[in-house]
Amino acid sequence: MGMAIGAGTNVAIESADVVLVEDNPLDAVKALNLAKKTYSKTVQNLFWATGYNVLAIPLAAGVLSSFGFVLSPAIGAVLMSLSTVIVAINAMLLRRAKLA
Repeated sequence: MGMAIGAGTNVAIESADVVLVEDNPLDAVKALNLAKKTYSKTVQNLFWATGYNVLAIPLAAGVLSSFGFVLSPAIGAVLMSLSTVIVAINAMLLRRAKLA
């Protein structure tokens, strides 16, 4: 991963993957911590969405209809939207991450 300081040359800034706005090289550690936390949150959301869909899609398809449990399409749509909202809220919790 290439990093450049914002006060550096234009060539360095254009070729870098991450540009540090301030001239503090310790911000690179914060960027790496943020990357690790973002990856962790992505894995959490992937497991949540996969697990939720593994359960919800068969229910919406009527697997339990022989037992008298039928999920209406409207309720199925609300539950799928709820899954999206939960994943988005979980991702927004990344804003509270301590980077120091």
